[in-house]
Amino acid sequence: MGAADKTCAGLAGRTARAGLLLALAALLAGCAGPALLGRAQDPLSADEHARLGAAYEDQGLRADAKKEYRAAVRRDSGCAECWLALGNAEFNDGRLKEAESAFRKALKAEPLHAGAANNLAMTLLEGGTRLAEAEKLARSALANAGELRPYILDTLANILLRTGRPEQAAALLDQAEAGTPAQDSATRSRLAETRAKIGTGTQ
Repeated sequence: MGAADKTCAGLAGRTARAGLLLALAALLAGCAGPALLGRAQDPLSADEHARLGAAYEDQGLRADAKKEYRAAVRRDSGCAECWLALGNAEFNDGRLKEAESAFRKALKAEPLHAGAANNLAMTLLEGGTRLAEAEKLARSALANAGELRPYILDTLANILLRTGRPEQAAALLDQAEAGTPAQDSATRSRLAETRAKIGTGTQ
C-alpha cells in the first residue's frame, strides 16, 4: 500500500529508540509478573507502543506490530497516527473491514487528517464499494495534502478510472508527476502503473 506506507513514514521514521523499546519488550515478556499484565500497569505510552510496532514491522514481524498498534490505541484512543498505523497494517494483511474501521477512527480523532482520509478512500476503492464516498474523501484530503499530494492524486485518479473518467484521471496524474521529485522513484513508479491502466483500459 504505497500511499499508506508514505503516510506512515513519519511514524515509522521515529524509531531512534526502537532498540531500547524492543529490549524493554523482551524484558517485560521474560520477567513480568501477573501484576504487570493489567492495562493500568502498562509501562509504555501510546507513542512508544506505536514506535515499537513500527520497529517490529520493519523486521517483518507483522503480528507483533499489530499487537503494539492495538496497545497504542488502547492507551490513547485519540491518537490518529496510532489508528493510521493499525489501519495500514490491517490493509496490508488484506483485512479491509478492519482497516476501514481503523481509518475511520483516525478521522474521528483528527477530522482533517489527509493521510487517514486518503487511506480510507483507498480501502473503499479496494473493496469496490461506496466509490462516491471514496472520491469525496480523496478530494477532501487534497485540501491538507502537503507532501502527500502526489499519492492522493493517484488515489483519486484510480477512483476516476474505476468510475469511467479516464481523461480526468490522466489530468490528475499529470499534476502528480509534476509535483513528484525526479529522485522519488517509488512514487513515479506507482504513478506510471496507474497511467498504464489508462492505456490498457483496465481499472
